[in-house]
Amino acid sequence: MSDIAGELARVREAFDKPTLRLLDRKWAPFVLAVFTLSFSRDRSSVQCDRLHAQVDAYLADLRTIGTETPTGTGRSLCVQWMNDQWLYRDTSRDAGRDPNSDAAGEAEERYSLTSHALEALSLVESLSRDRALISESRLTMIVDAVRHRATQANPDRDERIRRLDLQIAELASERDRLAAGGEIAPASVEEMREGYANLIDLIGQLPGDFKRVEESVAAMHRQIVNDFRSDDRPIGDVLDEYLAKTDALMSLTAEGRAFEGAFDLLRNDALLLELKRDLEAILDHPFAEGLRPTERRSFGATVGLIRNGIDDVLTQRNGLTTTLREHIVNHDIVKDRELEGLLREINIELVTWMQTAGPQSRVRTEIMPGNLDAPHLRERFYDPESHVPPAPLADVSQHAPEALSLDDMRKQGGPQLAEMREAMLDAFEAGQVASIGAAFNKLENGLRRPVEILGLLQLATQIDAVNHDGANHDGAVEHYRTVRPDGSQRTFAVARVTLGDNEKAALRALTDGANSDQ
Repeated sequence: MSDIAGELARVREAFDKPTLRLLDRKWAPFVLAVFTLSFSRDRSSVQCDRLHAQVDAYLADLRTIGTETPTGTGRSLCVQWMNDQWLYRDTSRDAGRDPNSDAAGEAEERYSLTSHALEALSLVESLSRDRALISESRLTMIVDAVRHRATQANPDRDERIRRLDLQIAELASERDRLAAGGEIAPASVEEMREGYANLIDLIGQLPGDFKRVEESVAAMHRQIVNDFRSDDRPIGDVLDEYLAKTDALMSLTAEGRAFEGAFDLLRNDALLLELKRDLEAILDHPFAEGLRPTERRSFGATVGLIRNGIDDVLTQRNGLTTTLREHIVNHDIVKDRELEGLLREINIELVTWMQTAGPQSRVRTEIMPGNLDAPHLRERFYDPESHVPPAPLADVSQHAPEALSLDDMRKQGGPQLAEMREAMLDAFEAGQVASIGAAFNKLENGLRRPVEILGLLQLATQIDAVNHDGANHDGAVEHYRTVRPDGSQRTFAVARVTLGDNEKAALRALTDGANSDQ
């Protein structure tokens, strides 16, 4: 017997998958056209009511020009497509990541395409554009990939060293040629167009690949929850199995294993940054002038497509872990067994009652049990520890530092304005000095602290000496030699301020007024 029976069964199984069922339907062109217009790389999900309205608008437009359309409303068609596994409705997706969303960050029901719909769209897109034919770039890509995998597959150390030596020699020869001023042959427009077509074929498969990983994780989520709910084993055994499945979550499916292998490569930020620069370099070539704006934008957003795909898969996996953890915490197997035992006893009583009851006999039962009349119970009991006084404070007075005298505290305080006024007035009336700085430098050490300079400037401001026409007209400064309480000295440069007759009179009046107040 030939192998036609087995091959026929395999083909039929393929046609039963949602992808080929979508392409085999009468209204497949309409469905795919709606998906193409409603979803894109920048808009991976659409709010449910909005998609219903869009489908109604598309149906109305087609019926206006006499095109045959499927019967039903936008809502009914979307529900049908969801049942056919072409659309997926989710309420946990964050709308804030969609730049076209009108309700960013709100929890609302949204439609997104399944991997089957993405595969169908990718197939139609590849058939509707110029396909990459056999070319030098495609053969070079295949040869390089085969050479790389062959090097990894060969365990012979000498053979691997030989291959690496050949690559090093070839690269070194090309570098030396360029360093010596060799000519750089620019890539032709045709060569770049062929390479671009190959890249588009590969990039176009990424959304479907990421979506299949999401669906695989979601399917495992449902399977683990169902197994957990139907399991009557001890809670410890169930927890052990749950933790084992969680640890190996991404390695239990082919999609998860493939994603884990790619994730190690894709989370390399330096590699993604270099990929972005390479994409920009390709778009800077003259051949890109013939691309449509949407094609340029889609090709340049490849790095964002990869990052969003990784984020979606990780979000799905984190959601699975969170849901299962909450289920483990909130699940009470003891109460479930008590409920099961109660239902079994009710069933036994019903069987006994039916032995004597007639066909139309009834039993009056209360839907909700009545309230129990129970006395108030104490919620807290007397605790002697609550009335124990605190331990006495330890006497640490022997460790207290030596108290400061009044004179020591004054040395650490602000300027001594009263003493400074008297000293300045005596110095200027004696005619010994011409400026405030000179008078300051002749004072005793107790009045020459650095802070006393601020007191002098305050006094000069009060008697209007700073704004005197003869003060600082030449921008001169003078040096104040100060003495700190510990005996150390420091010199400050301050604008020179002199006192005329009017300022001296004002200083005398200020000093007399202060003395009379005392």
